[in-house]
Amino acid sequence: MLKMKRLLETYDMRVYTDSGEYFGDVEESILLQTKIFGWRVRATKNSFLSKVLGSAKGVIVPHQLVKNIGDVMIISKAAVPNYQAEGGEAAEEQ
Repeated sequence: MLKMKRLLETYDMRVYTDSGEYFGDVEESILLQTKIFGWRVRATKNSFLSKVLGSAKGVIVPHQLVKNIGDVMIISKAAVPNYQAEGGEAAEEQ
C-alpha cells in the first residue's frame, strides 16, 4: 500500500545519500505551483555536507534526485556537490 506524507512531516527529516552517508537535514521544501521543485538541505555538524561545503549553510537538492522519502530521505549521490580534495584536484563523484 502506498503511504503518503505531508510536507510538514518532512521538515528536519534526516537526509542520506544512496551510499549511506548522512547528508544533512531538510530545512525547507521549494514548490513550483503545485509540485515540489526541490529541497533545501541544511548542513549539520556531523554531516557529510558540512565537510564538503565548509562554511556554507546548505544546498538545494532538485526533487528529481530524491530516491525515497520515508522515515528518512534518500537522495542520489549525484546531489553531492563537487569539492576540492586535499591535493588540490577536484574530486569526482560517481
